[in-house]
Amino acid sequence: METTGNNIIDIYTESTPNPETLKFVVNKVLLENKSADFQNVASAQNAPLAMDLFGFPFVKGVFIMNNFVTITKHPETLWEDISPSLKAFIKKYVQDGRPIVLHLEENKNTEPLTGEAVINKIKEVLENYVKPAVEMDGGAIQYKSFHEEDGILNVMLQGSCSGCPSSMITLKSGIENLMKRMVPEVKEVLADAG
Repeated sequence: METTGNNIIDIYTESTPNPETLKFVVNKVLLENKSADFQNVASAQNAPLAMDLFGFPFVKGVFIMNNFVTITKHPETLWEDISPSLKAFIKKYVQDGRPIVLHLEENKNTEPLTGEAVINKIKEVLENYVKPAVEMDGGAIQYKSFHEEDGILNVMLQGSCSGCPSSMITLKSGIENLMKRMVPEVKEVLADAG
């Protein structure tokens, strides 16, 4: 029996603010310093893991980044009914060393997002990825505005984040970097204290 540290895959789940979305965290990097968002099976052609996950009838969306897979399910399915099988599937998939993403095609046949589409994507990233981290530190973050001409996103920091000296470091090194990666239209993030 192999017991080398590299071959033992641990997996656990973390809830997200969206009740239809669950984060499956693995003790191995799946997609380093990149993210891949798949809203349907057609968009997952170059991502074998996402393709296989869409084989489950209750999977509506797949997001892969660093060491986690975030799965969005259809509302009529309960997490307690499907989470164990998804965990087992992802664990075996990673343990077998199967490919996660063959290659990411940057903006394949897609126009840059504009107007409302950019704002919706920004709000989605704030809701699913930024808010949980900020809330763990006793604070809150809210979308204020986005200026498409110069790519500046304005947010409001509240609670423990408001006026905190390290909040500007978090804003610039964490939130701004994440936003630029996931929504390329964002060039800078600025914050007002709430």
